[in-house]
Amino acid sequence: MARKKIRENDSKRLLKEHFKRISGRDLPIKSAQVSESTDFNELAEKEPWLLSSKLVVKPDMLFGKRGKSGLVALNLDLAEVTNFVKERLGKVVEMSGCKGPITTFIVEPFIPHNEEFYLNIVSERLGCSLSFSECGGIDIEENWDKVKTIFVPTGASLTSEICAPLVATLPLEIKGEIEDFLKSVFSLFQDLDFTFLEMNPFTLVDGKPYPLDMRGELDDTASFKNFKKWGDVEFPLPFGRVMSATESFIHGLDEKTSASLKFTVLNPKGRIWTMVAGGGASVIYADTVGDLGYASELGNYAEYSGAPNEEEVLQYARVVIDCATADPDGRSRALVIGGGIANFTDVAATFNGIIRALKEKEAKLKAARMNIYVRRGGPNYQRGLAKMRALGEELGIPIEVYGPEATMTGICKQAIECITAAA
Repeated sequence: MARKKIRENDSKRLLKEHFKRISGRDLPIKSAQVSESTDFNELAEKEPWLLSSKLVVKPDMLFGKRGKSGLVALNLDLAEVTNFVKERLGKVVEMSGCKGPITTFIVEPFIPHNEEFYLNIVSERLGCSLSFSECGGIDIEENWDKVKTIFVPTGASLTSEICAPLVATLPLEIKGEIEDFLKSVFSLFQDLDFTFLEMNPFTLVDGKPYPLDMRGELDDTASFKNFKKWGDVEFPLPFGRVMSATESFIHGLDEKTSASLKFTVLNPKGRIWTMVAGGGASVIYADTVGDLGYASELGNYAEYSGAPNEEEVLQYARVVIDCATADPDGRSRALVIGGGIANFTDVAATFNGIIRALKEKEAKLKAARMNIYVRRGGPNYQRGLAKMRALGEELGIPIEVYGPEATMTGICKQAIECITAAA
C-alpha cells in the first residue's frame, strides 16, 4: 500500500460523487479549485453559486493549520476572493519547517454554524481506526481527551453496535443522523481505497452533515481498479517539494510507460549514486548507505521495475549518469547498478539500455572518477553480467560485477569503501 495525499478539493469531490451511491443521500458539497491558470469569469459561468453565495477561500496545498496561520478568509464575495488569491498566489510561506510557494486554492460557500465535529479514519495493518469528537475545529488538539476511538477489523462492517461508543453522548435529535453519516463515510472510505480521511470540522446544515475542512489520502496501488471512480485525481508533491528538470523528465517517462521509473535527487554533490531495479531493492540500498553512516553522500533515490524496454532504460540511465557525474571535483564517486533477483524482467535486455548510456557518457564517467558496482540476478542475468564485465574492459572504467551470490548490503559497503579510500 502506498499512501498518497490528495488535495482537499479532490477529497470533497470524491465524497460528494460517491456518498449518494453508497448511502442513497445527497451531500450539498460545493467547491472549486483555483490556480494561476484560472479565469475567474469562466469559473463563475461553470460554478454559478460563486456569484450568489458568500465564500471561503484557503490554500489547497497539503498542509494544515491554515486558519491559525492567517491563510483562510471567510464571508467574502467573488471579487474579494479574487483579490485574496492574487495577493497570495506564488507567495512563499513556511509551514512546519518547509518553505514553498502557494499555487493552489480551494473556494467554497461560507457556512455559518455553531457545532463542530471531528472525524478521522486511518487504515492500519489489521483494520481501520475510527475517531470522533463533539469538539472539533482548530482547537481539536487542546481537546484531544474528548476524542473517542474504535477499531474496525479488516473485513468487518461498521455496525451500530461497533459505532455505539462514538455517538453515545450525542443528543438524541442528532445521534441517528451522525451515526448514519459515520457508517456511510466508512463504507466510502473502504470502497474508494482511502488510507486516511479526516474532517475537522464537519458541521450540521439543516440537520445534515457537511464537511467544512477535509483531508484525504488514497492507496495509489489501487488505481488500476479505481480509475473510473477516482476520475482525474491529482497526487501533488508534498508542500515545499519542487521537481528539478531531470526529475520532471523521469516523471514524464514514468507516466507514459507501464513500467515504473522513479528518480529523486537527494544531494546533487553526493558521491554515491544508485540505479536500482525493484522498489524493495532500492529501499535496501538507500537504507544501507544511511545505516553505514553515509546518508549525506547519497546522491539520489532511484528505482526502475516492471520490465521497461531498452529505449526507456536508455533514457532513464542517461539522466542518472548525467546527475551522478555533474561538477567533477577530483574525488572518486560510486554508481551502484542492478538490484535484487528479478522474477520476470530480462536482466540482459534492461542492461542493454544501461550499457548504451554508459558508452555515451564515457568521458563524463572518467572525468568524475566513477567506480561502478553491478549486482543482479534473475532471467538471463549471466549474459547481462558478462556484457557489463566486457564493457569495463572496453571503456577502461572500473566496473565490478556480481551475481546473486553477493549481498546487496555488501555492495553498498564496497561503494562506501571506494569513496573513503580515495578521499
